[in-house]
Amino acid sequence: SLADKLRVARMLDEYGMPYIEGGWPGSNPKDIEFFAAAKGMRWERAKLAAFGSTRHRANRPEADPNLRELVAAETPVVTIFGKSWLLHVIEVLGDTPAENLDMIAESIGFLVERGREAVYDAEHYFDGYKTDGPYALATLRAARQAGARSLVLCDTNGGTLTDELLRIVDETRRALEGDPDAPAVTWGIHTHNDAEMAVANALAAVQAGCRHVQATINGYGERCGNANMVSVLANL
Repeated sequence: SLADKLRVARMLDEYGMPYIEGGWPGSNPKDIEFFAAAKGMRWERAKLAAFGSTRHRANRPEADPNLRELVAAETPVVTIFGKSWLLHVIEVLGDTPAENLDMIAESIGFLVERGREAVYDAEHYFDGYKTDGPYALATLRAARQAGARSLVLCDTNGGTLTDELLRIVDETRRALEGDPDAPAVTWGIHTHNDAEMAVANALAAVQAGCRHVQATINGYGERCGNANMVSVLANL
């Protein structure tokens, strides 16, 4: 319920979580109500984040209902996910690789121009990188160029084993940090638990330099769940 969400968010803030992702205001009325109620609450430690996707390929950012709802939520942080995997760009979105890069850049830019801290979630990043590494890197560069200062590598299918995950994190960081005049970014990790590797992979990514860990209390999440924030915190 709405009351439950507000109570849990308050507890997370009191605990000291730096970010609380409150939901997707463009997807359902409850999340819109959550952010409306949250505006009147005082948050001691946490910055609230609204979550959503890049613009629809047929829309300009200023006319995109999803982006408009994200701005209307009036959170200091907005997390945007975009496509890293050409399979999804072509087969799911029915888009071109170039247009997908524009969607990422324009969506991030729209939020940054309105004063939001933009966190970019590179959805299915590890599958995308294994299929076409240069293109996956190009999606990160598009987000960074547009103003995202947190780049989160997502193992959305939850099937990447730790050695491969570490190799890809290292190669990705080296590639982007080697760009001339590249702005500094915070690297993030977002792991799912389909192979029972989510906590191990999140911890390994922290050892590899990631400092923004996305996870959920007790690992609740779609399919087999997300990384368990409780275990991640305790082990760190």
